[in-house]
Amino acid sequence: MPAKVDRHAMPKQDSRERVRNFNEVALGYPAEAAVEEAKRCIACPKKPCVAGCPVEVDIPSFVKLIAEGKFVEAARSIKEKNSLPAICGRVCPQETQCEERCTLGKKGKPVAIGALERFAADYERASGAPAGSGPASGPGSGAASRAAGKVAVVGSGPAGLTCAADLARVGYSVVLFESLHSTGGVLRYGIPEFRLPKAIVDEEVEYVKSLGVEVRVNTLVGKTVSVDELFRDGFDAIFLGTGAGLPHFLGIPGENLNGVYSANEFLTRSNLMKAYLFPEYDTPIRVGRRVAVVGAGNVAMDAARTALRLGAEKVAIVYRRSRAEMPARLEEIENAEEEGVDLMLLTNPTRVLGDERGWVRGMECIRMELGEADESGRRRPIPVPGSEFVMDIDTMISAVGTDPNPLLVRAVPGLRVGRHGNVVINEDTGETSVPGVFAGGDIVTGSATVIAAMGAGKVAARGIDRFVRAKRERSE
Repeated sequence: MPAKVDRHAMPKQDSRERVRNFNEVALGYPAEAAVEEAKRCIACPKKPCVAGCPVEVDIPSFVKLIAEGKFVEAARSIKEKNSLPAICGRVCPQETQCEERCTLGKKGKPVAIGALERFAADYERASGAPAGSGPASGPGSGAASRAAGKVAVVGSGPAGLTCAADLARVGYSVVLFESLHSTGGVLRYGIPEFRLPKAIVDEEVEYVKSLGVEVRVNTLVGKTVSVDELFRDGFDAIFLGTGAGLPHFLGIPGENLNGVYSANEFLTRSNLMKAYLFPEYDTPIRVGRRVAVVGAGNVAMDAARTALRLGAEKVAIVYRRSRAEMPARLEEIENAEEEGVDLMLLTNPTRVLGDERGWVRGMECIRMELGEADESGRRRPIPVPGSEFVMDIDTMISAVGTDPNPLLVRAVPGLRVGRHGNVVINEDTGETSVPGVFAGGDIVTGSATVIAAMGAGKVAARGIDRFVRAKRERSE
């Protein structure tokens, strides 16, 4: 059994420095630390960590390879199941998934699986070793010769990239359609450079393309080309992975004032349109001196930390529940606090106040207390009578969730949707109410995690494979 050692912390930029730049905060393990951390794994026979991985990575196998100094081989091992390891190693909430199942975590700190995944992927890329996909392990492994068909994947975010890669590995001709000029979906427009560099997204997309996936950008399925036209063009099945780009607002007075953003717009302008590099890029973005970000998920933390880097003097997270209920990753909450973001907990906005020119000047709030648990399992926030007060702000960012964009959903006749516009699917196969049309990721669940979307893409790839093979068998 390995000697008992403490978990190795990942090095990161000093908070006083990083708040003034958009460079990556976490710096990754050096090789020696990666090997030592990998040696902490006790190689449980039942592999409980694997059960916590939505994309089914054989975690003990790649960790063992790192412990042996076989870093490129470790990356190849991960890629047998996960086509986006450098992304997952950075943004996947391992602490509530694979690491939560780690046996070492029952009495101490779990193996740093995410940090090791990132290390292996970064090492392979830096080494210049040719990209390797490992043995075929996607849908219907070994069935490529008789199952190969043509599949359209709509949306190049984590769900679409995963579905496309898994299908291409086993011989499908895959065309990935992206409405924007750049690939990556939420990976590019939603996650800031300091948490997920766009160069990493580019490298991972190139790897997926190396598997044989064709990418067509600037193509808005539902407008540029319809789903029916794709079927007529010879596609056997279609996967919808367009995410959830329709932002929620609070529904309070004053949200139409100048200086109010959705987090979706704020982060898209900064990330995809590179407002953080203005005037080098022609996308100005106005950030006031005092910013309130409403919400407490990872998107809220991203918006708050981006606002600081864009010049805000004071940024506060405003959340109606307590710290224990905050849905953001603990790592992101800690990073935000280190950088100077204030947490205004048990606080709920009731009105945005404007000046005579129509710009935000303040936000009226009320204090909250927690009552009994609601349907989400969290304690319900209850207003405290007489506790109203006004925050002095000039920018408000709403980060309280998103729903699927209705443009594509409305363009598919017969597509069944839920109350919030989310596509309804068969959970086991990913198939929608329209035969041959599959869906997964945020378009089904609403805003969720990158790794959950990837898991949905993998499920749908298997469902598509079964559907196409069955269709071929019926026609023979």
